[in-house]
Amino acid sequence: MKVLDELGGTPEATIIGSDSKTNCYNAALANSLLIRALDYNDIYWKQDPSHPSDLIPAALSVGERENKSGKDLIAAMIIGYELEMRLCESAIPGIRERKWHHASLTQFVSPVVAGKMLDLNVDQMCNAIGISGSHNFTLGAVAAGKLSMVKNIADPLAVQSGVMAALMAKKGFTGPEAVFEGKEGLVDTIGGRWDMDVMTKTHERFKIMECSMKPFPTEGLTHSPITATLTLLDRHSIMPEEVEGVVVRTISRAVDILADPSKYTPTSKETADHSLPYCIAAAIVDGTVTLDQFTKTKLNDDRIRSVIRKVKVVADPELEKLFPELATAIVEVTCKDGRRFTERVDFPKGNPKNRMSDEEVLTKFHTNALSVVSEEKEKAIISKTMNLENLQIHELTQLLAMEIPITRS
Repeated sequence: MKVLDELGGTPEATIIGSDSKTNCYNAALANSLLIRALDYNDIYWKQDPSHPSDLIPAALSVGERENKSGKDLIAAMIIGYELEMRLCESAIPGIRERKWHHASLTQFVSPVVAGKMLDLNVDQMCNAIGISGSHNFTLGAVAAGKLSMVKNIADPLAVQSGVMAALMAKKGFTGPEAVFEGKEGLVDTIGGRWDMDVMTKTHERFKIMECSMKPFPTEGLTHSPITATLTLLDRHSIMPEEVEGVVVRTISRAVDILADPSKYTPTSKETADHSLPYCIAAAIVDGTVTLDQFTKTKLNDDRIRSVIRKVKVVADPELEKLFPELATAIVEVTCKDGRRFTERVDFPKGNPKNRMSDEEVLTKFHTNALSVVSEEKEKAIISKTMNLENLQIHELTQLLAMEIPITRS
């Protein structure tokens, strides 16, 4: 935010939580980062992971600039989800197996989302995808081991680049037309293949309906273990001081992403929300996993740190066979008096097969908004959002343009 403030820019698009505007290019970056930074948005994981909501600012910022309607915004969002989720499924093996990050896919989708708001024709849209697809390859190192702030901005940078590509294509700039299927295009990359039929086949419903919404501000594969742990603790009234040991059975990629040695000594929010041992320990000590569990004070909490050492995460081959149709995790807690309890979760809250209700979604919003907006403003934001198809985009963004203190202890 400090860098963007120094750069300035034509005041054409709102930065959420700010009292100023900038150009749609920089606003897309800032807003995508704001959506992504708390790891509290959405998650799609079928073959590969992605957070399609990172793409929304490509439509929001450009749409505000172009004075587009809420209907236009909804259409662009649906397109973004559709393409991002299909790309996730088309990579064989997945991009994680290739040691890539999902921002490498976002670069092909964000120009389409922005291009929809710019009314690009077919040739311009093709050029926009080619332009953006030429410079946003992202290594898996973004989300490996000890994590940095780049974990949160890799995808937003690809979103921002898509906005620039669409703006350039609108003015006549050309890009490689065969960026997918041509020589040295996406399909021709080494290390695997792409089933491009996945990108073009007809579905009975839009893919956005298959995306999960996060009930916890943590990495997606932590949700079943957290849900199982909280259920088990509540059902058997287990106190933190009674816990002797915890075994979490999950899939191999969860062990790889969430339980390497750095995850047992997290020193930042970015590492902690991708640490299964930390999330489970926080759930045991505090009985909940919210944003409050990721403050600096909590990261240094001796009670949580002592429980982290008791958590063992193991890959279960039988659960591997069920993924991704089931997001199964099994948590076993052993108490100091010898009692042993086990809980299994196949679909955590927020999964398409265990959806959050409208009331639960609004409660999530209320919990996050309460400390930074008035009750009156909160109600107005909800009202506008729930009637988005009847508005112009600027009618919503003007409510989001306010000074919000975004520092946390």
